[in-house]
Amino acid sequence: MKTIDELLAEGVDGKRVFVRADLNVPLAEGAITDDGRIRAVLPTVKALADAGAKVVVASHLGRPKGAPDPAFSLLPAAERLGELLGAPVAFAQDTVGPAAHDAVDGLQPGQVAVIENLRFNAGETSKDDAERAGFADQLAALADVYVGDGFGAVHRKHASVYDLPAKLPHYAGHLIATEVGVLKKLTDEVKRPYAVVLGGAKVSDKLGVIDHLLEKADRILIGGGMAYTFLKAQGHEVGISLLQEDQIPAVKDYLKRAEARGVEFVLPVDVLVSPDFPDLKTKAPANPTTVAADAIPADQEGLDIGPETRKLYASKLADAATVFWNGPMGVFEHPDYAEGTKAVAQALLDSAAFTVVGGGDSAAAVRQLGFDENAFGHISTGGGASLEYLEGKTLPGLAALEN
Repeated sequence: MKTIDELLAEGVDGKRVFVRADLNVPLAEGAITDDGRIRAVLPTVKALADAGAKVVVASHLGRPKGAPDPAFSLLPAAERLGELLGAPVAFAQDTVGPAAHDAVDGLQPGQVAVIENLRFNAGETSKDDAERAGFADQLAALADVYVGDGFGAVHRKHASVYDLPAKLPHYAGHLIATEVGVLKKLTDEVKRPYAVVLGGAKVSDKLGVIDHLLEKADRILIGGGMAYTFLKAQGHEVGISLLQEDQIPAVKDYLKRAEARGVEFVLPVDVLVSPDFPDLKTKAPANPTTVAADAIPADQEGLDIGPETRKLYASKLADAATVFWNGPMGVFEHPDYAEGTKAVAQALLDSAAFTVVGGGDSAAAVRQLGFDENAFGHISTGGGASLEYLEGKTLPGLAALEN
């Protein structure tokens, strides 16, 4: 695929460059709680602006139902982008209407505008090819060149991700080029031992990637809510812990395949339990109990990996040459259940491995728990996109840029 470096070499002075970013940041009462995705697109936006482009930034935020919804406005993201750039950023209160055209027409070389949430238009996410293409035509009228830099959305067959690149000269931004290069190190150019840490709530979210990684990884460590389905598959009591009964046959199959292939599957040996889920708003003390992973009381819920598991997982990561981590080890938002996730993050920092934090909750946890992002090999901006790439799937947004 052509990259932004080639575009900059060709020259962009005075050209309208449409940057499909991923500004899908978490909000609490209208305030951004994690601006990592905005900071991730800064190198592309700044490089284009510095080269004299008229930069038009577009993104989705949340899941509005194809119509304007103030709760999902991109205005906070646009304001934060301006703060990070240290320059005014125009904001259009519609996507392809008069306000968007006025904002773009008013740009001078080197200036930036953000248009409103792409998903306020039903054509963005439509499964009807003609409807999506029609919306892409409207977006194309705002620009001369397309730069794809929203890695967190490249697994979606959406108008701004898949259809629009075909209508304009198109290039990959710095972020996408970096993400693809990193993911190749996890698939085609792996240095071994290769360890994978998977957490998060549901086994079903990770089935495809586990299936694929059984052919690639040397060691797979499991934590988070999904661990209890694995423990149940081994015949252990898991109390009232998160459990996906329907996934137990698949999990048993993975454990058998891992043993047959010599892939080490590592599960928790102890867990923190409580009869009640913690209050994440007040962060009131939860007073958890530590129990063996095969001795969870029937009335208790597992909410984090225990101290022995933290030591075990650190030892399994210490000699790795490559580590991919996706998903927290527990309810890290509460301080009483954050130690497992902290321990994994610290183990990655202590390792000499090439370390990749796979987006989503893992990336948020790294920032929320106070770790230096730059100390990791790479922190991905796209959890779902990263997982689908590792599953071996064709990602529509990448295919469109390669075409």
